Amino acid sequence: MGDISCSNANGTNVYSQRKSCWYEEEIEENLRWCFALNSILHTGATQFQDIQLLDTKPFGKALVIDGKLQSAEIDEFIYHESLVHPPLLHHPNPKTIFVMGGGEGSTARELLRHKTVNKVVMCDIDEEVVEFCKSYLAVNTEAFGDPRLELIINDARVELEKRDDKYDVIIGDLADPLEGGPCYQLYTKTFYELTVKPRLTEGGIFVTQAGPAGVFSHTEVFSCIFNTLKQVFKYVVPYSAHIPSYADIWGWVMASDYPITLSPDELDLRMKQRINGENRYLDGKTFVSASTLSKAVRKSLDDETHVYTEGAARFIYGHGHGSAHKHDHHA
Repeated sequence: MGDISCSNANGTNVYSQRKSCWYEEEIEENLRWCFALNSILHTGATQFQDIQLLDTKPFGKALVIDGKLQSAEIDEFIYHESLVHPPLLHHPNPKTIFVMGGGEGSTARELLRHKTVNKVVMCDIDEEVVEFCKSYLAVNTEAFGDPRLELIINDARVELEKRDDKYDVIIGDLADPLEGGPCYQLYTKTFYELTVKPRLTEGGIFVTQAGPAGVFSHTEVFSCIFNTLKQVFKYVVPYSAHIPSYADIWGWVMASDYPITLSPDELDLRMKQRINGENRYLDGKTFVSASTLSKAVRKSLDDETHVYTEGAARFIYGHGHGSAHKHDHHA
């Protein structure tokens, strides 16, 4: 899915040649997205997936897994602030958090900014990805060293099922459901109902990244994840934001059996009281905007009937590159 190509191009100086390298990702059939590279910092394959770290000209360092860009230095704050802060701010007093996936460390970084949080369990299946991110992503060094973080290498479903503990917030920071990829089972109704919901404390909130959420792309998995969570939880809030390096609007879905409504002013006040440092992207008004979806997407979500199950899964465009392990995972 993700290809790197280099070509010699004649520079303006007649005596020199400039070599330009490009990363190309196939977003869907007939649509590809390219950006220029300064260098390839690392490339390899783990037991579960292919992994690359690229130094890109437009987006800085970029982590690419199974040919899909997961996170870019310049704009990952949009994704991670949107994933973490809405559920924690809507919860009255979030102390214990379980993260499915999150191996990159950025989700833990944002969680650990919250003064109420005293325990973050981060469970990622791919130790090599975690070690790789620890080595290369300096922005998360402090988070990885925080004593409140407990890092577990395991299948997130197995880990949640074997634990008796309950959590105030459970976060799905997983790779998109990709055919042949390791994590599509963590988007199913069975998983939400039998594994996630019983592990939430009273008043607990679940949030998951939910794939592309553009006017055309949201029908891949976003609408289906929303509808599936609606079968399991009483209150479900879909929201989205544009992420430049993803070349699309991205979606998240927050779910609880307790109302999750706060005014922009209340959200701003809680941010001030609870979060160390300033958010770059998210404030009260931004969240109200993020959770106000366009007419086309709202209609489509209302009309969605598909429920995500093991036998009736939906996938984003592409295919997993790792070995044929049917494991639940994040990138």
